[in-house]
Amino acid sequence: MAALNADRAACARLSARGLRSRFGGPFDFELAAGECVAIQGPSGAGKSVLLRMLADLDPHEGEVLLDGQASSAMPAPAWRAQVVYQAAEPAWWEASAGAHFTAAQRGFVAGAMAALGLAPALLDTEIERLSTGERQRLALVRSLARAPRVLLLDEPTAALDPESVTRAEALLAARLADGMAVLIVTHSAEQARRLAQRIFRLEHGRLSST
Repeated sequence: MAALNADRAACARLSARGLRSRFGGPFDFELAAGECVAIQGPSGAGKSVLLRMLADLDPHEGEVLLDGQASSAMPAPAWRAQVVYQAAEPAWWEASAGAHFTAAQRGFVAGAMAALGLAPALLDTEIERLSTGERQRLALVRSLARAPRVLLLDEPTAALDPESVTRAEALLAARLADGMAVLIVTHSAEQARRLAQRIFRLEHGRLSST
């Protein structure tokens, strides 16, 4: 086990070292390129806070490293462009989803939307007219279009029907195969087993393997 942990640390895409806040910790773990780790636990346990600390969005002690480079040594926008956090209820700051994408991203967006079963016309539909499930899938497209090295997902399929969940998981699996690392918070034990190589449980401010 010690050798396995050493190997994982040596090739870590994302590393948390002594990460803590008033909500819990310290957290120490590594996430390899191409690996998915699921985090489960009761509501209010601090799962979302942990993701936000990893994305350098919430105050914390300790350190997070991306391919060996500390977040404290990088400008926050540069870090968050590579370690992308997707909230359970993502924010939108433009009137339509399409306005959130650059011209260079449009090719990827078209393919991802087709994979998720989303009609192209939804890009030009006002956000407030979209269903919760449509917004959730478009948020996933927006996150993936940024080509992050690490994607932090907070209940990304909670509002989706089973077919849409299958499509979303297939899209994530394809990106994992390309080397992207994923840390996903999910209340679905089945989803955790399908996507993740390892499953952690967060409870009472402590993270443990299941």
